[in-house]
Amino acid sequence: MENSNISLYKKDRNIIILSPFIIILINIIVALSFGKLIGKWAFIPVILIEWCIFSFLIFRYGGINSVKNWLKKPQGGIGWTILALSTGLICLPIFIFNKHLLTVWTIWLPWIALAVINPWLEEFYWRGLLSDYTNNWNKWLSIFYTSVVFSANHAVFGLNSNMLRGPELVTSTLIMGIIWAIVYKKTGSLRWAIFAHFMVDFLSLSAPAFLDLLNMGRR
Repeated sequence: MENSNISLYKKDRNIIILSPFIIILINIIVALSFGKLIGKWAFIPVILIEWCIFSFLIFRYGGINSVKNWLKKPQGGIGWTILALSTGLICLPIFIFNKHLLTVWTIWLPWIALAVINPWLEEFYWRGLLSDYTNNWNKWLSIFYTSVVFSANHAVFGLNSNMLRGPELVTSTLIMGIIWAIVYKKTGSLRWAIFAHFMVDFLSLSAPAFLDLLNMGRR
């Protein structure tokens, strides 16, 4: 019975470790397919399908107990909190110079929905689930792996958005992924990573960025 449980865990671990590549492949297919139909608005079906996959993996291979553990009170000093939140404030200039784009409900509704929902699912999956299933790896290898696939996944949005195409997005998401992964390992909690991720999605005006509106609206 014990050997059976060990084999089952190894199978689950392999599934989770390989799951980023499946997610990225699905996102590419969805982005290209819907890009031909609705253009830059293809980010909506990409994200909705991605959320469904994240939710399934989180609750199938993590479960409620994992979610509770990810949301427990952070340990460590205040420096880790400051480090996590500093990544969110980087996007503040984008919000200041482009907030006038949020006057139409078709823009501000997906922007708000993304900022409220996305940080939870992304952090539970990329930082929580992936980090937990690679906790037997070298610490820095685990951090680097989870951050690289996190960054690569965001590069998919460049298929339909000129603004999100290029090394800037890949580099920034890679750095954020590394910082948030370190904070998770040091504090044992995803609370501050989730809040920092919320700040990034909120202040970077994600929906207008997907639609290539930021440069057009910048004054």
